[in-house]
Amino acid sequence: MDGGQSEQSTAGFGELLRVRRERVGLTQQCLADHATLSVRAIRDMESGRVQRPRQETVRLLADALRLEGRNRSVFEAAARRRVLGEEPDGEPTAPPVARGAIVGREVEVEVLADALAVHGDRLVSVVGLGGVGKTRLVLEVARRLHLAARWSVHWVDCRRGPDTDRARHEELARTIRDRPTLLVLDGADDGVDPALLDWLFHRCPGLRVLITAQVPQPLPGGQVIPLAPLPTPGPELDHDPAALAEVGAVRLLLAHIRRLRPGFRLEPEEAPAVAALCRHLDGLPGALEPAAAWTLVQSPRQLVARLADGPFQFASPPVAYSGRGDVRESLGTALLRLTLGQRALLDLLAAEPGDWSGEDAVALSGWSPQECLGAVHELLSRGLIRSVPAQDGVRFTVLNLCRLICREERERWLSPVGAARGGGHDVYPLLEAVAG
Repeated sequence: MDGGQSEQSTAGFGELLRVRRERVGLTQQCLADHATLSVRAIRDMESGRVQRPRQETVRLLADALRLEGRNRSVFEAAARRRVLGEEPDGEPTAPPVARGAIVGREVEVEVLADALAVHGDRLVSVVGLGGVGKTRLVLEVARRLHLAARWSVHWVDCRRGPDTDRARHEELARTIRDRPTLLVLDGADDGVDPALLDWLFHRCPGLRVLITAQVPQPLPGGQVIPLAPLPTPGPELDHDPAALAEVGAVRLLLAHIRRLRPGFRLEPEEAPAVAALCRHLDGLPGALEPAAAWTLVQSPRQLVARLADGPFQFASPPVAYSGRGDVRESLGTALLRLTLGQRALLDLLAAEPGDWSGEDAVALSGWSPQECLGAVHELLSRGLIRSVPAQDGVRFTVLNLCRLICREERERWLSPVGAARGGGHDVYPLLEAVAG
């Protein structure tokens, strides 16, 4: 008698296949060899990308797994998308429809979709600055899982406030049951109740939860994926329009410009200005979009000239298609959420030109490696610093926009007016005090 029969009789086919395979100690490759199938076919079925395999495929798998009697009937019934004679479920719930294309996030979409559907992660948080594109990324992942794997998607906008209605939670659990479902908690900056997640996971074996937030929340069993700004071009690409157009931030900027100016082409004389815009704005989608909107009245070269007055001049124009918030406000909020030590370290690193390594940060701060690298990890997770390509290990740089805010605040506090109000702020004694 199979002790897990009753539990597995209600599982989806992909989950049931995975459990049966692991129970007999086979890898995906071994099962593929025994069933004379490809390992890709096994992977697609277990991830839910293929939910109604051919009858012959199911027979080969059942033979390879040596299933007989009741266990074989349950396995074959799951492959027909029904459970012990029940009628098939209705159409899966679709995610919200995105209002714009996603550009430059192909790798992130693939990694996140695989984390949920292939690797089986049940709780994943995508964290990063406001305006970095977390919601748009998750919308694309939800769309892909809905269309390719037939997952239901339940979308909750947490910015409207926490949902504490127990009856609503009970109804959600009854709706989800055992079917493959993605629950998205978008904008969960006020936190998520771990007890509620445990309750849902217990009642809904096919549930995956995807959270977006600006700050990572420690949740048992959760995976955190920091979302960095889009890659920006190096100066060596400034005069190579073809290579420049392949960089993520440039691709997004050009996509926005061409919606407003359909005939726009990246000519050699405009290429350096486009590259400079992307670098100055750190590849942040929330900053690139309003900058592109201004190209209705100014060229990229004119916009670069405006950067002399500060990149935060690129607020959304009076008539714009952007629904994003203000990037400076997002950065300010992120800075306010830092601890005293994290902010002191960021101020110190922001004053350093160019990029730096973790070892450089330890030497500058005077902290222990564990303490300093922990703070660097936190700053990276919050999107205030980014990693940069390097041949000699991992290196980082503070975002240009963040560096500007730190410099402005440092100058304000060191000015005579700031000193009269209690300024004289110096990061070195502050770092020493925090470390001590």
